[in-house]
Amino acid sequence: MKKMILGMGACLLLTACGSVPITGRKQMLLVSDSEVLNLSLQQYSDFKKTAPVSTDKTNTALVEKVGKKIASAVETYMSQAGLSSQLSGYSWEFNLIKSTDVNAFCMPGGKIVVYEGILPVTQTETGLAVVLGHEVAHAIAKHANERMSQQLLTQYGGTALGTVLQNSSATTQTMG
Repeated sequence: MKKMILGMGACLLLTACGSVPITGRKQMLLVSDSEVLNLSLQQYSDFKKTAPVSTDKTNTALVEKVGKKIASAVETYMSQAGLSSQLSGYSWEFNLIKSTDVNAFCMPGGKIVVYEGILPVTQTETGLAVVLGHEVAHAIAKHANERMSQQLLTQYGGTALGTVLQNSSATTQTMG
């Protein structure tokens, strides 16, 4: 039983390895892109129902303009690199939220949220582009999928360890 569990774990790790587009960094993705996109679209929809959208037309237009430029540049690069398929299911959206929080975040599929509170920190269009570029990079690198995969692996690992140790002494099980 122990060998079977270890063998299954090794197969899982070998088949789930991939690499981040552009950087080539190795990553483990146990969840399909379509599952991640579906989950994120639902969470994003829920978020938008509760988050107050900014009424500042000038800054909202700036966020959208800068975001669209970055998204276009990424799409062009990915196309030229033969990686357009990596953007399948992406629908870029850039929103400014009325909040003093100094933050921005992205969700898989190209949903980017900027809080008004970060604008005094970014100060200029260039500063905003740095923040938006950072968030777009998270989406392209599939960081949400990677985090979900790490959480799943932790859960699977705990279950497998429990199975392996089930016939062990109480002391050994407590240490596991």
